[in-house]
Amino acid sequence: MEFDKDTILQEHSHESQFGVVLNGKIDLIINGEYKTYIKGDSYYIPKDVIHSGKIYAGYADITFFNQNNRYSSKEM
Repeated sequence: MEFDKDTILQEHSHESQFGVVLNGKIDLIINGEYKTYIKGDSYYIPKDVIHSGKIYAGYADITFFNQNNRYSSKEM
């Protein structure tokens, strides 16, 4: 995922998620615990755990969701 502007993530939950930050910064509140992640950091959000945060402009990551149908494929 890539973001070209600041983005607020409202509280939500879903299947488990694992991400590796490639560029920029993201603030996450996972199950009430606040942490900032930067390039080279990874994070894990367990299934059904409430989380929220802020993604800053220029952020990029590789994110894996334990959910086969979360996103549809894009045609190039």
